[in-house]
Amino acid sequence: MQRAMGMMAPLGFRLQAVPSAPRRTLSCAQTKILGCDRVKLMESLVVGDIAELRPNQGTLSLFTNEAGGILDDLIVTNTSEGHLYVVSNAGCWDKDLALMQDKVRELKNRGSDVGLEIVDNALLALQGPTAAQVLQAGVADDLRKLPFMTSAVMEVFGVSGCRVTRCGYTGEDGVEISVPATGAVHLAMALLKNPEVKLAGLAARDSLRLEAGLCLYGSDIDEHTTPVEGSLGWTLGKRRRVAMDFPGAKVIVPQLKGEVQRRRVGLICEGAPMRAYNPILSTEGTKIGIVTSGCPSPCLKKNVAMGYVPFKYSQPGTQLLVEVRRKQQMAVVSKMPFVPTNYYTLK
Repeated sequence: MQRAMGMMAPLGFRLQAVPSAPRRTLSCAQTKILGCDRVKLMESLVVGDIAELRPNQGTLSLFTNEAGGILDDLIVTNTSEGHLYVVSNAGCWDKDLALMQDKVRELKNRGSDVGLEIVDNALLALQGPTAAQVLQAGVADDLRKLPFMTSAVMEVFGVSGCRVTRCGYTGEDGVEISVPATGAVHLAMALLKNPEVKLAGLAARDSLRLEAGLCLYGSDIDEHTTPVEGSLGWTLGKRRRVAMDFPGAKVIVPQLKGEVQRRRVGLICEGAPMRAYNPILSTEGTKIGIVTSGCPSPCLKKNVAMGYVPFKYSQPGTQLLVEVRRKQQMAVVSKMPFVPTNYYTLK
């Protein structure tokens, strides 16, 4: 089954809403980190190696606390315009903004050159196998030169000042377009003129990100989950692991070298779909964990889920039980992504 083309309008924009809609209705928050010490600031808050990013390259990273818990997941891009472009979850906007502002004040008091600016743009996600082909009709830049997790500022269907990033939370090829609020409706309508493009809501996004094995903050990861428990150890930069200079490093780094009490795993089952909060049981019927996300997979025609189980049950192929609607059904631990991703990389 080929994954369909869609525009995920809820990522910062709703067709029926005016561009100045309250920020709490958005799914993503956008920020600029400015100044000569911008990398120093960001690396004091996240686990990733921001200093190694090339111009206009981005990375998925994590805000962590001193206990090793994940405060939020975010994308940080090192722009060629001399600032860091940060996209985080709007559901965590208040605490993320406070975290960054507090650190700005702290570093400024120490004489650092750093600042923060809120980007009041809409964010449209155009996702699917033909996303680049559709977008190419409205831009002068050659999108074949824009690989996964890189971005460029360009005019898009007549709207200037758009930042186009080759990324998305669907596992498919696609872009996220940061567009000035005044041009958001025009750009959305221009994209929708192409019959390939359909509006898609958060339910569609949720099934796609789950098939791709991607976490939803607040469901699959939270302040009580470490990156290693969440199977996100790959977000830790190698240099940062050695330096142990990020929040929670004393908890997180040792977990990389040994077993953790629990791990996030993928699950596949037949029968009724698994949903969040369904108990996960051993084959003997003992509760050992809980489902955090689950849905029927449109591509696999099977039910997929994520959840947390003790480390000894986390190996792919392990047989387990899941309790759905008070009935126990067989489930098997599966590698993720469930459906192979289709990110665009330069050949």
